[in-house]
Amino acid sequence: MPRGGGILRRRGAVKARVPLVACALLAVFSAVHGQTARIVFVGDVMLDDGPGRQIAAGRDPFAAFDPVFRSAHVVIGNLECAVATGGKPIAGKPYTFRAHPGVTRVLAGRFTALSVANNHTGDYGPKALIETLSHLDAAGIRAFGGGRSLAEAHAPLLLDRNGLRIALLGYNDFMPRWFEAGPAWPGIAWSEERDVIADIRAARRAGARVVIPFMHWGWEDERTPTVRQRQLARRMIDAGADAVVGGHPHVTQGAEVYRGRPIIWSLGNFVFDGFDTVEARTGWVLRLTVDGRGVASWDTLEARIDEDGAPHSAPEARTPCGSRRLGAVAACANAALLREIEGTAASGSSPSMDGGR
Repeated sequence: MPRGGGILRRRGAVKARVPLVACALLAVFSAVHGQTARIVFVGDVMLDDGPGRQIAAGRDPFAAFDPVFRSAHVVIGNLECAVATGGKPIAGKPYTFRAHPGVTRVLAGRFTALSVANNHTGDYGPKALIETLSHLDAAGIRAFGGGRSLAEAHAPLLLDRNGLRIALLGYNDFMPRWFEAGPAWPGIAWSEERDVIADIRAARRAGARVVIPFMHWGWEDERTPTVRQRQLARRMIDAGADAVVGGHPHVTQGAEVYRGRPIIWSLGNFVFDGFDTVEARTGWVLRLTVDGRGVASWDTLEARIDEDGAPHSAPEARTPCGSRRLGAVAACANAALLREIEGTAASGSSPSMDGGR
């Protein structure tokens, strides 16, 4: 929810220190193991209000990052709203978001899948959530972290790219548990630790070589992860996750490496209006290069969000990055990363998106 929404914040949260090394990692990407695939993650995508008006007027709030999307085999985001015409807003909720189904025109052909495991896809009740899933499916976009039943909400999204099976899992960790799915009713996946660990192991049994939980967690406007985030992230990696990616606080929260695997605590906002602070109008786009051993390398690109809720690149920024070889968090120059992406697009060597979206 923008502007904090009156949410109480947990006191005494552990402060994270993110080691930064002033270097671009383009020259130190690790040797990959067999085939590789590129996965792009973005943070909160809210298509009601300002972004919805942009789309209705024929504009595209994602346009500035289209080359980044086209450079990937898989593009993932967190859908922070219902996409529906039906349903009724949840009584007493300070912010409720419902986008018109017409917004799928800027999502289709761009996003492989969207997580619905958050505190806003259920804003208009189960009817609107089911309608959201139907609109995404009609647009060729997979949904994960939610579904028509508990089993569907917790099922891994399995994607096969370049000979690699990639599993994505989505969970909400932000109270209250209004939108949680049940055995026979729709909703989202809740981050109960025993269930998350069981899901990671089930994804491995399904043949996944790469497993990535996408978390909706933490406290709004807090720049560092909570004790709960830290504990759960480590347990997920101990259970077999290759990386942990987070969102919800509406600000970025840094990154770290645990047992050689990256944790990006919060990507912040991506397409979202209604925020006044620089921190809430700055997000990250995460790029992961994965192979049969997990994450070979990763980097982030800064996204600066304008008053209408649309993100723009920031070539002068330096943001977290890392690689298997380095084994730590460094700082990459966005200018160099953007030149690499533009060069890939110009050469016509962008990954093929056939059949996967």
